[in-house]
Amino acid sequence: MTGQVREITPTVDAGTVLAGAHFIDAFRVDIGNTPLDAREACVRMVLHGPRWIDVLTRLRNIMVTPFGLKTSGEGAPAPGGLIGLFPVVSETPERLIAGFNDYHLDFRIVVDVTGEAGGRQVTTTTLVRTHNWLGRTYLALIIPFHKLVARGMMGRIVQPAG
Repeated sequence: MTGQVREITPTVDAGTVLAGAHFIDAFRVDIGNTPLDAREACVRMVLHGPRWIDVLTRLRNIMVTPFGLKTSGEGAPAPGGLIGLFPVVSETPERLIAGFNDYHLDFRIVVDVTGEAGGRQVTTTTLVRTHNWLGRTYLALIIPFHKLVARGMMGRIVQPAG
């Protein structure tokens, strides 16, 4: 069914994307014959997501600032620029990898567009490698919100406006 977001078993090679990842999950949405590449799918997810995600992001930035963690827009320039707060690490029309390394953890999202006309899908995989107690604590606290946010963002891929 087009537009329904579902959690799936991750299929990316974690060793090549983020070796040593402690957390990995994936969500998929069928897009039918919607013409888009991986960058456009990521833009729709990140820049056209539900407003409540923006509120959570602002709250997160306020809460992590005292710990010296990166907030929206911080970090070194990325080879593929930024999509929202995510630096683009690598990109083809079928796959975009974004993310950054921080003191407490390293983070990647992989956006894959697969299939043929009428049966296309977008899969977003999240990988996290923690470095210390702060990273492990942050990850444990954020996972329930992450799943809600991932579903909400992916729901905007087929219909980004609204």
